[in-house]
Amino acid sequence: MRLPVKRTLALFGGLAGSVLAPHVLAQDTNSARTGPAADYPVVIGEPFTIGGTVWTPRDQLNYDAVGMASVADAQTSGVTAAHKTLPLPSYVEVTDLQSGRTILVRLEERGPLANSHLIELSRGAARQLGISPGSDTPVRVRRVNPPEPERAALRQGGEAPRRMDTPQGLLEVLRKKLAGQSPLLPPPSTPPTPPKLSPEMMGQGSATAFATAFPAPAAEPRLAPQPGPSPQTSATAPSPTASAKPATPVSPAPSPAKAPIAPAASGFVVQVGAFSVEPNARKLAQTLDGFVEKPGRFWLVRMGPFDNRAKAGAALETARKAGYNDARILHRD
Repeated sequence: MRLPVKRTLALFGGLAGSVLAPHVLAQDTNSARTGPAADYPVVIGEPFTIGGTVWTPRDQLNYDAVGMASVADAQTSGVTAAHKTLPLPSYVEVTDLQSGRTILVRLEERGPLANSHLIELSRGAARQLGISPGSDTPVRVRRVNPPEPERAALRQGGEAPRRMDTPQGLLEVLRKKLAGQSPLLPPPSTPPTPPKLSPEMMGQGSATAFATAFPAPAAEPRLAPQPGPSPQTSATAPSPTASAKPATPVSPAPSPAKAPIAPAASGFVVQVGAFSVEPNARKLAQTLDGFVEKPGRFWLVRMGPFDNRAKAGAALETARKAGYNDARILHRD
């Protein structure tokens, strides 16, 4: 389906700006809608070219990328933005990699029409994020599924509450990731895709599905049992000295069991998921170098503990990149 646009999509190098999605033009039609239906129809669109680079829009649920943000020249209302590949409309969290401030933004346009920029923010979004028009800002863009009240606020031209500021430890990781990218070809259109996990795997557990996503590790080698004394040795007559005092049989010492390392009682942990099947929880814990606890009905997979929130933030990023977007940081008393 070809996108009806407000102005022609000029894809010849040097032009900046963005293209409005069809639902932005049909405000009279969508104004009568309420609830989640107001975010439909969702438009993806056909591939297009900017300066010799082909951009292919796609519905990527786990989108998470870093790049440069620009601010729209036109005076626009609302906390909105333009993006090259994500569906229109969709919702993203935008983080300023300099200050750590994070806001919720509604994507309503295609753009920006420059390969060197990841996203173009409206004037309203720039004000909430705390950046100035005319300046390029390093940002992180992560697709999210916000609750309906926040969606409605953005649809009506308002603002959603600001998110918690990103910790400095995670900001440093994201800045290094941005520094390693080519400035003209940012990879936001195809970031790594983690394994797709079903709701059963996240909550109630599914041994078959989990084994598909995370192959079982090779079995650990086991020590062969120590052989006892041979019959010939046992039948040999003891010496007179030995017969005066019977020898006490000595049993071989059992091999010590590999005990799990008990986590510290304080600090921060990252809770990745909850499982009703213990083997599934332990396989994931081994994959993420975490541990398993069962304070109640479910087996909880956690990472840590960490002595500060910045280190926990880096582990949280690892869990989310593995497909666990509901992972969160907890304070361990």
